[in-house]
Amino acid sequence: MEFKKYDKYTLLKPAQESVNEFLKTVASNYANFKDEHLIIDISEKINIELKELLLFLDLSEIHRKNGLSFVIVCERIEIDDIPDELNVAPTIEEAQDILEMDAIERDLGF
Repeated sequence: MEFKKYDKYTLLKPAQESVNEFLKTVASNYANFKDEHLIIDISEKINIELKELLLFLDLSEIHRKNGLSFVIVCERIEIDDIPDELNVAPTIEEAQDILEMDAIERDLGF
């Protein structure tokens, strides 16, 4: 797993592992990122399926309950098929926009 910390979020990217293995790595290292907004970039995974994205649902819900943003970058999935509980964006820039919108919603008390 590769990660890079920015001012407003931490970007996590899989190395060569499968999505399932990447999720296990993120979960086992979650204590290092639990207090940060997260962008999970799996955009380079060519044959990603919806069921693989849904593996992140529990972790996303835990993270969001703590008042933090959790966004997955994946451009090869039909956005309409993704449940509302999971934030998915096709690019890093759009994921950053979601982080900003989440911050505004938190400031407004939503």
